[in-house]
Amino acid sequence: MTGVVSPRRRREVLAALRRGTVPSNGLDLLAVGLDRFVPALDADLDTVAGGGSAFKAVRGEYGAGKTFLTRFLAERALRRGFAAAEVQISETETPLHRLETVYRRVGEALRTAAFPPSAFRPVLDSWLFTLESDAVAQDPAVAERSPDAVERAVERLLAQRLAAVSTKTPAFAQALRAYRNAASTGDTATADALAAWLGGQPHVAAAAKRAAGIRGELDHFGAMAFLQGLLEVLRDGGHPGLLLVLDEVETLQRVRGDVRDKALNALRQLVDEIDSGRYPGLFLVITGTPAFYDGPSGVPRLPPLVQRIATDFSTDPRFDNPRAVQLRLPGFGRESLLALGARVRDLYRDGADQPARIAATVDDAYVAELADSIIGSFGGKVGVAPRIFLRKLVSEVLDRVDQFADFDPRRDYPPTVSTAELTETERNAAAGADDVELDLP
Repeated sequence: MTGVVSPRRRREVLAALRRGTVPSNGLDLLAVGLDRFVPALDADLDTVAGGGSAFKAVRGEYGAGKTFLTRFLAERALRRGFAAAEVQISETETPLHRLETVYRRVGEALRTAAFPPSAFRPVLDSWLFTLESDAVAQDPAVAERSPDAVERAVERLLAQRLAAVSTKTPAFAQALRAYRNAASTGDTATADALAAWLGGQPHVAAAAKRAAGIRGELDHFGAMAFLQGLLEVLRDGGHPGLLLVLDEVETLQRVRGDVRDKALNALRQLVDEIDSGRYPGLFLVITGTPAFYDGPSGVPRLPPLVQRIATDFSTDPRFDNPRAVQLRLPGFGRESLLALGARVRDLYRDGADQPARIAATVDDAYVAELADSIIGSFGGKVGVAPRIFLRKLVSEVLDRVDQFADFDPRRDYPPTVSTAELTETERNAAAGADDVELDLP
């Protein structure tokens, strides 16, 4: 870990680890073993920022760090001015074969460096401001004429920038025009309703849709065109692209066969559209388990999708190609876990009230003792251990050493793991560990 860390970043990261969650910011402070992927991912971000598009499929078992990698990538993208959205694929809440639902979740999860989720409305307002500024910049004399002249200039620019989208989905451009008119005239209710409709929300007031000359709800194919429109709005608003993460696509394996096939075809359609250049400014990342990519209930059910994302992983993982369409995460080994623990210890120490006591008491040897204890609680499955290990390290050990001068974790803290603090996968792993005594109420 290099560089000076602000107190705020330190607090946010440590607070998330206490809760047992992946920090929303500051992931570069915790990145262990990701250096090999950074140049290729940065190259993809460069491509997207230059008007291209990119696709990556991340594979790894539970605990391999798929969510961490995608959020680490999102943080890098946000620093470049990108917008980002992480969507959890779910058989009930967000089925992949219903792209209108996926698009709606994108709007709800959208964030930028300046705005947390949902940043959809701020993005629209930023776009409006940029559109008017650009219209005046193209013809400075227009600002000296009547407001109607400015209005006409903005309308012309709007038509130019949404020409490609309007060809396939005129409703998106119509709704944007109506949204701009409602916002500029102070009609808040109509503006709110149209912003919701543009974000793919259902059940928008009919009066607002009539005012915009639109009707109906967004469907699967309309959502693909709306995504195209969103990318145009982001670019015009100063964001070079959108990093879209579709997480946990392996849940497709649990749905009915016909629904699974529709979802796989929707994914194939997205990949093809990215390759065709329909989505300039989009970096799509999906995550899944090896069983999803290789098993009979996953990608192999659709040969055209296999052909597009197949990657040979028969060689030594050391020689995996980070530029390939699929990235394999080998998961955490013990050494990686110890390196992560030491990095968190150092991050805590640098902002602690008692840094010398932290350094002396929670040395590398103790970090290893704690890690081995937690790993043992999960039957030696290191990949399941990081979340609980870091939570215990921060909240049960480092906090106490910093606050209590006579606290010795080797003497005063026998590590225990309660089922109440575990996820379902962690509980299953713990249930299979019969060689370690757990505190299981």
